[in-house]
Amino acid sequence: MTYLIDRRLQGKNKSAINRERFLRRYKSQIKDAVGRAIKGRSITDVENGEKVSIPVKDVGEPSFGHAHGGIWETINPGNQEYQKGDLINRPRGGAGAGRGKAGNSDQLTEDDFIFELSREEFMNYFFEDLELPHMVKTQLTATTEFKNQRAGYNMSGTPSNIHVLRSLRGALGRRIAVGGSTRKRLIEAERELEELLLLGAPLEDSRVVELKHLIHHLHTRLLAIPFIDPFDLRYSNRVKVPKPMTQAVMFCIMDVSGSMDETRKDTAKRFFILLYLFLKRAYDKIEVVFIRHHTAAAEVDEDEFFNSRESGGTVVSSALNLLNSILDQRYGASQWNSYVAQASDGDNWDNDSLLCRELLVNTIMPKVQYYTYVEITDGPPQNLWQQYAQVPEHHHHFAMQKIVTPADIYPVFRELFKKQPK
Repeated sequence: MTYLIDRRLQGKNKSAINRERFLRRYKSQIKDAVGRAIKGRSITDVENGEKVSIPVKDVGEPSFGHAHGGIWETINPGNQEYQKGDLINRPRGGAGAGRGKAGNSDQLTEDDFIFELSREEFMNYFFEDLELPHMVKTQLTATTEFKNQRAGYNMSGTPSNIHVLRSLRGALGRRIAVGGSTRKRLIEAERELEELLLLGAPLEDSRVVELKHLIHHLHTRLLAIPFIDPFDLRYSNRVKVPKPMTQAVMFCIMDVSGSMDETRKDTAKRFFILLYLFLKRAYDKIEVVFIRHHTAAAEVDEDEFFNSRESGGTVVSSALNLLNSILDQRYGASQWNSYVAQASDGDNWDNDSLLCRELLVNTIMPKVQYYTYVEITDGPPQNLWQQYAQVPEHHHHFAMQKIVTPADIYPVFRELFKKQPK
């Protein structure tokens, strides 16, 4: 019989394999717990971990038991009512109404099993059944960056790149190789001198004197070998290798006209944050562009995008024109994967809504990977919604949904980015 012994050292995460096995086993319960956690927390805290509770009945291991089944014959002493073969009614159980006082029993009960999901595990379950539609429609590899990578050693370089361990190893090998024959002769001479002295040879003996001079000469030669020589120095060599980089740009467009109150702006902000977290899982580098508009559009920073107070009418085409200009100037389709998220209450000038549809169909949609529009309103669809509803007929990577309350953000997000059938 062959025994295999694994002597590999374990890292600090010794129970990682057991944890993965546990997560696979209780996947359905964990997904339900993650879904419940999303409903009760802010979107801004969505990427944190979560404590998950699993009922004890689901964690329990199956076991075998002996049931009191079959046909049993019993003899009850003092029976004057029943004969053999009679059927006895089952005694009635006393089902309580739940109004009694607390019991004083010492019997212990088990609580639910609770453990904590890490941030990465929580996000994996959170986005497990979602994907970026049309993600590979254009190049994913946008630009090529370079990273330094070790490539052996050089015999020349700057002092800061000296590899001390490699240099000392070379120096030790050189000293062993150069002094090998001398050290061998030294050992033979010392052995011969020791044998002569043991035989009683006087110190004035010519052979003894000759050996002493030889030993001194050999010691001097060994000490003359330099500890380290410029020939021994080795320098770390690093070369630049291309590093494929996936990068994307996310455009956040929001209506800040008078009809968009603070509640609707906060709902839009939560949706944008959720989309940003989702894109971070697919791309190494993400740039975010914030465009806010009323009658005029402007590119602003994040703080002004969410906190600046403005009012006025609504001209959505001003934001789309600015979006198209930024795409052409800074984010070419051959180098960037562009995603657009637009939030509005749907209110817009009638003639401008028609212009918005034409801009999307003819100009903007061919340049972007995916375009999502969410209308935050509890009323009937507005004129902008009616015009946008015609865009998917021309471009399948356009999606739109309606948000009534903040509780609709997560279901709407999942509907926008659900996995498409193959």
